[in-house]
Amino acid sequence: MKNFYPEEALCAARGKIDAVTDGLVLVYGVGASLVERADITIYADITRWEIQLRFRKGQDNWHTAMHDLPQRAKYKRGYFAEWRWGDRIKDKLLPVFDYYLDTTSAGNPAIVPGTAYRDALSKAAAQPFRMVPYFDPGVWGGDWMKTHFDLPENGSNYAWSFDGVPEENSLLLDFGSCVVETPALNLVYAHPRELLGDCVHARFGKEFPIRFDMLDTMHGQNLSLQVHPLTEYIQSHFHMHYTQDESYYLLDAAGEAPCVYLGIKTGTKPEEMVSALQAAQNGGKPFPAEKFVNKIPVKKHDHVLIPAGTVHCSGADTMVLEISATPYIFTFKLWDWGRVDLDGKPRPIHLEHGAANIQWYRNTEWVHRNLVNAVAEVYTGENGTVVRTGLHEREFLDTFRFTTSSALPVHRNGSVHMLNLVDGTRAVLRSKSDAFPPLELHYAETCIVPQAAGDYEIYSPDGSEVKVILACVRN
Repeated sequence: MKNFYPEEALCAARGKIDAVTDGLVLVYGVGASLVERADITIYADITRWEIQLRFRKGQDNWHTAMHDLPQRAKYKRGYFAEWRWGDRIKDKLLPVFDYYLDTTSAGNPAIVPGTAYRDALSKAAAQPFRMVPYFDPGVWGGDWMKTHFDLPENGSNYAWSFDGVPEENSLLLDFGSCVVETPALNLVYAHPRELLGDCVHARFGKEFPIRFDMLDTMHGQNLSLQVHPLTEYIQSHFHMHYTQDESYYLLDAAGEAPCVYLGIKTGTKPEEMVSALQAAQNGGKPFPAEKFVNKIPVKKHDHVLIPAGTVHCSGADTMVLEISATPYIFTFKLWDWGRVDLDGKPRPIHLEHGAANIQWYRNTEWVHRNLVNAVAEVYTGENGTVVRTGLHEREFLDTFRFTTSSALPVHRNGSVHMLNLVDGTRAVLRSKSDAFPPLELHYAETCIVPQAAGDYEIYSPDGSEVKVILACVRN
């Protein structure tokens, strides 16, 4: 961000400050801290979801002469540029600012002392917590979340739920006199070792490497056919450290033939498939996906693994818990079924990037052998079962499903844990040493258990069977 402020302008501002001999001087606005270290610093913050909502209402990007850009262009500029510039300053100011100002609720700001704010983050880093979820419509969206979460009518179906993405979600911190909504990313910056664990922090730094979100196509449409970049590709082309490996855990599936599109059909000729994709993109015949891509039938509690380079998408009539790595968003769309988005415009296709990353050896046999329900039993006892449901050996995440009607202990492996209650009404996370107050998790809710929280157990308070999926970074 300092590149937007010429040093001579900063020097001129400092000169004005030095010329004041009596009274107070207020320096305000984006980049105010670049002028000089003040006697009192107030950090004004806002959540990324609120910024997106304001974009949709007409707000422009920061420091730009380009007005009234499409919402997608505003978001892309914010996501990959502006927010990163701001985060670098935030990371430096978090340990030292005197007051934290929450500006997320327009017209209703909330302010707390910096010491109290930092103390709240310290407490959050030592106990399980949930983040503030948000839900967004999409052209392929379904009605499962609207029904199960009692969401308001929005004129269309909901497509996404973001419930486990610290880069996107926020925290509510209750100070008694006020409640502050703050980006969850601030917790990652303030207490990365306590949150992530030493081993994970050593590998990823101040990045949260696990992502839980939901994709709802129940009574909706297929997602776009897509592929994620290989590690070497994302490093050489986009300078990211790691790539977006992922998986689909089926919370639900209905209809006549729910499915996931996954991998390349055996016998497919790469040049023929790419030619068909190019022709479809140029207005020719629609891409015959089922000629080239495996269509895998799925049911509730299936787990489909998707290492980077695998062509994939979830089909209609599925409710997917997407478990993935989080190197920012790098999804190369190959085919969007010839439709337009909610704004009436075609969604971007990234065929050149996508074709360069398709792993053609991941054919029908390979997919069924390696990526569909690769479940292994870990523990069976009178209190329940634990099974490992993935992920693939090329992916750095592990996932485990705990099933119990009483209580099952969860042992730590040096990694932060992310959990979702995939079956049952409610489950409780209890500390084995009373290190934190119990946290109640309801159906399809996600929570994070920091490494600093220590050992805990998953408990069914009413004796009914519950299933919890847990993701962590593999040792």
